[in-house]
Amino acid sequence: RRMDRALFDRMIALNLTAVFDGIRLVLPGMVARGRGRIVSIASTAGLTGYPYVSAYCAAKHGVVGLTRSLAREVATSGVTINCVCPGFTETDLVAGSIDTIVAKTGRSSDSALAELTRTMPIGRLVKPEEVAGAVLWLVSDGAAAVTGIALPVAGGEI
Repeated sequence: RRMDRALFDRMIALNLTAVFDGIRLVLPGMVARGRGRIVSIASTAGLTGYPYVSAYCAAKHGVVGLTRSLAREVATSGVTINCVCPGFTETDLVAGSIDTIVAKTGRSSDSALAELTRTMPIGRLVKPEEVAGAVLWLVSDGAAAVTGIALPVAGGEI
């Protein structure tokens, strides 16, 4: 409702087109070598929808679709393509969201944080190291047969 075309285009460029461009740069060399790991960062917003951030959700859904499609295209090449879908994570972006909630609603920071984490069974924000651990596993030899997945790191939210 409140979104304009410029915001939509910016979200798609930043959160989907940039991922496409990065993959396009590295994939041919990986396929030529017969080995490689690509892990994109999507979001739980790419697995569900959230109100008021439809452009962001659309872009992250695009990352998930791109991941799944390309993984199938190169499945026999020795290259895996996956994405990690963090839930609300202890980042500057989430801190900014909390500040926005406080500014728009007059709620306390604790109340805003509680609102963001209420759908997360672990009852807290995801730690950046937990997201990194998922990526580390996906690039390991132990995940050589894992391709085309969108791995939620979201404390049980998804």
